[in-house]
Amino acid sequence: MVKLNKIYTRTGDSGETSLVNGMRVSKHARRPSAFGEIDEANSVIGLARLHCTDHKDADDMLARIQNDLFDLGADIATPETDTPALRITPPQVTRLEAEIDMMNEELNPLNSFILPGGSAASAWLHLARTVIRRAERQMTELAAEEVVNQAAMHYVNRLSDHLFVLARRLNNNGKTDILWRPGENSGQK
Repeated sequence: MVKLNKIYTRTGDSGETSLVNGMRVSKHARRPSAFGEIDEANSVIGLARLHCTDHKDADDMLARIQNDLFDLGADIATPETDTPALRITPPQVTRLEAEIDMMNEELNPLNSFILPGGSAASAWLHLARTVIRRAERQMTELAAEEVVNQAAMHYVNRLSDHLFVLARRLNNNGKTDILWRPGENSGQK
């Protein structure tokens, strides 16, 4: 268990941060950028959960995901050459896939792209999804230069799909999704 006695350390005042192994890197380096995006997504999911009080199953899924996101942040903050390390594992990816499949069975089929919104929970989940996509882009940039846990790459990719499907589920199983109407405001209809 992590124990935090002192919140500020002054060790980052020069623009550097420590990875899990103690290595100092620039705060704008690819690893801190990636785990910073993951942290932001986790915060947005926390906001979405405020609107899930009537959806215990959704809140339970999001609580597990928030915990996984701390695991993912630790994974990305630890270079692959270091062992032992907390890593995202294939069963965490499989769980997301099973939840996606279960939720998708109950949804109205899509016949258009949807606009982010609908319920408050859905709007926050769409925002979290876009932040996860940004984290994924950071992770792929990192993976082009260094080894990155493949299960972590799979997890972040599945998570954006999961958040999309859950957002639809919280829009009355897709019935209150806001559909994109191509060209409606362009005069090209």
